[in-house]
Amino acid sequence: MLEKALIKKLFKALNIELKRKGVVGEVGICGGAVMCLVFDARQATKDVDAIFYPTREIRQAAKKVAERFGLSKDWLNDAVKEYFYSEPPRQEVLSFSHLRVWAPSADYMLAMKCVAARFDSQDRDDVLFLIHHLKLRSPEAVFSLIERYYPRRMVPAKTGFFVEEIFQ
Repeated sequence: MLEKALIKKLFKALNIELKRKGVVGEVGICGGAVMCLVFDARQATKDVDAIFYPTREIRQAAKKVAERFGLSKDWLNDAVKEYFYSEPPRQEVLSFSHLRVWAPSADYMLAMKCVAARFDSQDRDDVLFLIHHLKLRSPEAVFSLIERYYPRRMVPAKTGFFVEEIFQ
């Protein structure tokens, strides 16, 4: 598991690798990494889900960081890129000489987690945290927020059932 302090060390190491290559990169984190680094809503995450640019160079640098820290080579991965449907409102999380790390706003994170619809216990806790953080009081408020960022056709039916269940 990757705790907040370790995630910060990993990004510092990633910055060093990018600096060695003369590359400036950008990483947009989401999921558990945001819940740890931005909201302090949980202690750790199993990996860092993100979108990043330049993709090839950051992927190579992340592999070197993984070797150095004895981590899985996909500790930083872009498997969630399909859920970045629209350009998210951003907040800066970390800034180094050759690396900028940002996160989507809380409302975008909630929409993204609902559309991803992987409602295991950790995701459920994250969704509940974000609903309370945003002071949303009804399923309609959550659906309205989701529709700011995603067309209705992209919202799985199970998202509706899940959100309704939360408010019961």
